[in-house]
Amino acid sequence: MELEPYVEEIRRHFEVAAESAGEEARVHAERLIAPLDAALRLALQHALADAADEITCELAPGAVELRVRGRELAFVVIAPPAAEPVDAEPVDAPLEDEGGMARINVRMPEHLKARIEQSARAQQVSVNTWLVRAASVAVERNAAPTRSERRGARGTQQYRGWTR
Repeated sequence: MELEPYVEEIRRHFEVAAESAGEEARVHAERLIAPLDAALRLALQHALADAADEITCELAPGAVELRVRGRELAFVVIAPPAAEPVDAEPVDAPLEDEGGMARINVRMPEHLKARIEQSARAQQVSVNTWLVRAASVAVERNAAPTRSERRGARGTQQYRGWTR
């Protein structure tokens, strides 16, 4: 995703606003536009990352990631793991029992709760089992090494720094 059209649109609005305030304001605006470019790009990137996080909450156990490569941004959709066959385990069989059970209370939007219940019914498991699986997938995904960590482990050649 290229941010340039959005930054350019904000730049045009800024220039129009400065022109309406007179020549002196226009000159000051021209000086401010260059430093604002980086700030605008960073603010847009943060907004897109927040949007990806919100979408991820709606897609659980699937996810949406915002990846940055240079000045290019890309959204990556991570599909939830394939459902296990229904007869693979009893309906409410606990996942790997690592000791005692703990209880937590979760508050969530009503529409998300309804979607979780619908997904659990489709997989023929309880809401609790579905939530435990979704949490397990999220924890495992966060614990897995990133692509750059895996790449660094294979080769000894690494590059760091800035370039133009």
